[in-house]
Amino acid sequence: MNPDLVLMAVLSGLANWAFRALPVLLMRGEAKPGGLMAGFLASTGPAAIATLFVASVLPRLWPQQTDLVPLAVGVVVTVLAFLPKRSVVVATLAGSLAYGIAFALMHPALAP
Repeated sequence: MNPDLVLMAVLSGLANWAFRALPVLLMRGEAKPGGLMAGFLASTGPAAIATLFVASVLPRLWPQQTDLVPLAVGVVVTVLAFLPKRSVVVATLAGSLAYGIAFALMHPALAP
């Protein structure tokens, strides 16, 4: 196995763990509403959506542009699912499902 790949996977896993676990571990009491830590924790949901968006967009745009329809469907469904109740979980799952369905419909030979 490529050692660079293993190193990248370990570093990504550590960064993901630190981003999610350290704020909770460092916060000894309840977060004050409107406080710095509460704002930080509230922003992790939109940050997750932004990360998924970038991870979906970059391979489609670089080094050459490819099929953008599944990406557009996923983005639109994510935004529409997020607006009514502001649920990051529902929005992420709905957008991922819509992206997968659109991709499968456009590329039936690649679908399982």
